[in-house]
Amino acid sequence: MAFLLSYTRKEIDSVFYDARLAFSLHLAVSKDGKNFVALNHNSGVLFAKASENDDGSLNPKTLGFPIIVSKNDLQELGIVSFDDGKSVSYNEIDKSYAVAAILLGPDGQDFQEKNNEKDAVLFFTDDFVHYSESQKIRFEDYEKIKKNAFLQMEKLEPENFKYNVEQLQNVVSKIEGALPCNVIQISEKKYEYLCKKLGERKNVEIRLPENIKITSKKDLQMVRAEAVYSDGTVATKKIIWDFDRIDFSQKGKQKIYGEIYCPHFAFPIASDRADPDVFKWKGKYYFIATNDADQNHTLYMRQADSTEEIPNASESLILDSSTYKNIGGLLWAPEFHEINGKLFIFFAATPGEFFWEESHVMCLKEGGNPMNRNDWSEPKRICRMDGSELCEAGKVITLDMTCFLWQDEYYVIWSQRQFVPVDLGAWLYIAKLDENEPWKLKSEPVLLSKPEFGWANNHTFVDEGPFALIRGDKLFVTFSSAAVDTSYVVGLLQIEKGKNPLERENWKKTGYPLLSSRSIKGEFGTGHNAYVIDEDGEVWNTYHARPGTQAPRSSGIRRVHFDVDGEPVLDLTEENDVLKEFRKVEIEVEIQ
Repeated sequence: MAFLLSYTRKEIDSVFYDARLAFSLHLAVSKDGKNFVALNHNSGVLFAKASENDDGSLNPKTLGFPIIVSKNDLQELGIVSFDDGKSVSYNEIDKSYAVAAILLGPDGQDFQEKNNEKDAVLFFTDDFVHYSESQKIRFEDYEKIKKNAFLQMEKLEPENFKYNVEQLQNVVSKIEGALPCNVIQISEKKYEYLCKKLGERKNVEIRLPENIKITSKKDLQMVRAEAVYSDGTVATKKIIWDFDRIDFSQKGKQKIYGEIYCPHFAFPIASDRADPDVFKWKGKYYFIATNDADQNHTLYMRQADSTEEIPNASESLILDSSTYKNIGGLLWAPEFHEINGKLFIFFAATPGEFFWEESHVMCLKEGGNPMNRNDWSEPKRICRMDGSELCEAGKVITLDMTCFLWQDEYYVIWSQRQFVPVDLGAWLYIAKLDENEPWKLKSEPVLLSKPEFGWANNHTFVDEGPFALIRGDKLFVTFSSAAVDTSYVVGLLQIEKGKNPLERENWKKTGYPLLSSRSIKGEFGTGHNAYVIDEDGEVWNTYHARPGTQAPRSSGIRRVHFDVDGEPVLDLTEENDVLKEFRKVEIEVEIQ
């Protein structure tokens, strides 16, 4: 027996938790019906989708009093949706549960779509993590659902505890700011999945191989441990062995000692550096980022032999805003990308004014040294297939262009914002890239994402900072949304191999952010991340955050974990990655 609680939260303020976050579906779980544990860092998991105007601009919305209801209850109540005047039976919806909520305005106020009537909305789900597109329902139908939910709730009697609206507030008293809506009983299987998917993850065990036979130091260096996590997932770990205590000349069995490799990256690794990117090139690691220390007028690079050495590596100036006529300032979001064996840096720049900010690329000369600015070509502005401007300068800006190889084609995704005649906010676009002339697109741009959810249009309408991560048959693209203050977050798009990336409907967007100010204590406004894979195959996330609400944007690095669905996890801390009590290991080996 397990229980699921739906709730919203009290808004705090614009810094820590405001209306566009608070007025969303939050979830908590319990095994006894009394002690509930908040999921997803006590943050929302389901948000209202903004409506669109004829000019493409968005009308943000929020959710009020979300109620979880079974599909059977909907059918018994005779509830149907109304879509363009057509009645649709819920028998056609292949989901077990729904969430019914009042549709509210951007700050949680009553939203009146038409005829001065309140609107309500339904979302369908099986697992309470992934939801279908919303369907509007009549407000009176929502009231029916709510009344029935309360009646059903009062029938639940965990250990003689009877639920009612007043008692619910006592139940959630330990969950900060919780405003309870309703409780339902769920299966153990759903409970376990929710805990694995939305609960805190941490290392619970280290497994070592058995019957190890080695002949040399090299053999032993190939031995790996397995770290097991509370969600049932496993990660392979390198071991640093104490070779001084091993006698390879003594044949037979020996007990040997080592320590799980857990590199430490204190946050921040670089202050006043935003939008960081680390790239491995010819055996070296290179770090580059937006330089907030001089208001974005220079780009500096670091070189190191390992990711661990990056924080203390010296910097070299690669580009400034005075060398080239068309590069006058606001050097933003530099990224390394390899195209046909050549190294490129994609970045945004302007001849001078903000409204002329556009995506550029420069190439490392054949045999050049990445740390030598003279070995980099003059930047070129990204253009369309026919050589024309990607956007109309002064009216539309482009930035944060990223590049990746997928299904034998190079693609770019970038953020584009129209300011004139109306500010539409920043949207993500995708196109093929000409690999022979990487400053030129190979297809027409296609809209990929708009900041439609409350976490994405919080304080401003922004989707930006995309970066690709390929895992087997899936392409993940993380991106950043909202303002670059404490509301900044990381969202996720994904697509499966075999589907055309230039068709927007082929992409799935996760309905809540993977990383936010609530993910890691002391890190605010986390976002604009990138990935690097080290020599051991570990994936590392580089990102920026603020070490205080008013502190400068600064860079950090953290290992990327992968959850029960194989999706990236960006909030597994070093402390939880491998617990201190498990780090020292000993095993018996046979030396042959």
